[in-house]
Amino acid sequence: MDIVCRAGVQVTGDGARTVHDDIIVEDHVRLFLNGEYLTTLVASPDRLDDLGAGFIVCEGLADEVDSVEVSGKDVYITAPVRKDVRLEMESSGGYRVIGEPREVASSITVTADSVRAVTAAIESDTWRRTGGVHCSVLFCNGQLITRACDVGRHNTVDKVVGYAALRGIDRSTCVLGCTGRQPSGMVAKAANAGIPIVVSRAASTDRGILTAERAGLTLVCFSRGERFTIYTHPERVPDVLAAVEKAQP
Repeated sequence: MDIVCRAGVQVTGDGARTVHDDIIVEDHVRLFLNGEYLTTLVASPDRLDDLGAGFIVCEGLADEVDSVEVSGKDVYITAPVRKDVRLEMESSGGYRVIGEPREVASSITVTADSVRAVTAAIESDTWRRTGGVHCSVLFCNGQLITRACDVGRHNTVDKVVGYAALRGIDRSTCVLGCTGRQPSGMVAKAANAGIPIVVSRAASTDRGILTAERAGLTLVCFSRGERFTIYTHPERVPDVLAAVEKAQP
């Protein structure tokens, strides 16, 4: 990722000193779909092929992409589009495609320890250096296959999904881990990508939970250390359900 060094004055109590911090680069990336301008994203300017492919899949415009070409900060995607494109502003200030997400079809299950393993993998060296990025990870069949950092939480999901889409990975076998909050737009991205389980270190919103419930997606939030909360479709974490039943009088 692009990182720059910037000077600042750090204040501690009554004292102050000059420091030089690693700062993440924020840029603008333009997406073109089938030769037509689609949108501009505020993003970290790396892995732009994954970002472009993932945006198309996560916004439900196509299940797969045919090709992605990157020219500077312009990303050209070709894909068999299956619906009209109408954009609305998200809670992050970015844009998403209007419409209901697809329903997730997957029979995979995970254990509580698997949820904790996904959570442990989310933190990145870039975050530790800068404190200025979100991060997402994608686990498939219990293995970490990719991790992506970006200034935008939505972009991290697009990048890991794009990585899977460009390599023909079966996303219905995957678990998505995120640092970011899970409003409806974030949950919809995972659902459109066909990912059945989302694990986040952060909170959801009421609409995020409702979107997950309707889409058949298992939403796990506040996953930190030993603790996490399953809001929807807990049947995909059967050992937790068994523990709940055992604890009931």
